[in-house]
Amino acid sequence: MTVPFGVATGSTALSGDLTVPADTLGVVAFAHGSGSSRNSPRNVAVARSLQDQRLATLLFDLLTADEGRYDAVTGRLRFDIDLLSDRLVTAVDQLREDVTTRDLAIGLFGASTGAAAAFVAAARRPEAVRAVVSRGGRPDLAGAALAGVECPTLLVVGGEDTQVLCLNEQAAQRMLGPVELAVVPNATHLFEEPGALERVADLAATWFTRHLT
Repeated sequence: MTVPFGVATGSTALSGDLTVPADTLGVVAFAHGSGSSRNSPRNVAVARSLQDQRLATLLFDLLTADEGRYDAVTGRLRFDIDLLSDRLVTAVDQLREDVTTRDLAIGLFGASTGAAAAFVAAARRPEAVRAVVSRGGRPDLAGAALAGVECPTLLVVGGEDTQVLCLNEQAAQRMLGPVELAVVPNATHLFEEPGALERVADLAATWFTRHLT
């Protein structure tokens, strides 16, 4: 069952979709990457894999339509991690209050710059966020918040995405909570190679199932 799930932060309303399978084990909020939206085909594909494993998913827009158009021209808002993490924290708080999800453990799935927002949100809500998965993430943009991520974290990086792989290896050394680095062989930043995204989805489903149930 998929229902609209708006994220209201101040005077800003962000569109979202909450999908809740039967006998749900937990709920995962997605933070999409640079220049993307809740309709990101990669995040949608991963979300469907999680739903098949009885995990609820929240896909929502981190930017409004007007902000998205501005960002498409300037590229500025996608790197405003304070703004993005504030909105993700609001989504986490709403999941904790909503009658459908308030009893479910919460995980965060972040892609690219959205992963930095997920790290900051996890550090700000350690009592709520039970697990994080980063796909091709930019943990360097999370700054000092990395050391505050207490929950189990999985960093998934493509083997051919060498610069981002280096950033994730450095981040793993800075994180104090349980962290694992999974490298998908021959995959580039967007995991467009045959079977690469399916491997990401399998890794994420296993991680969240283990740590949210």
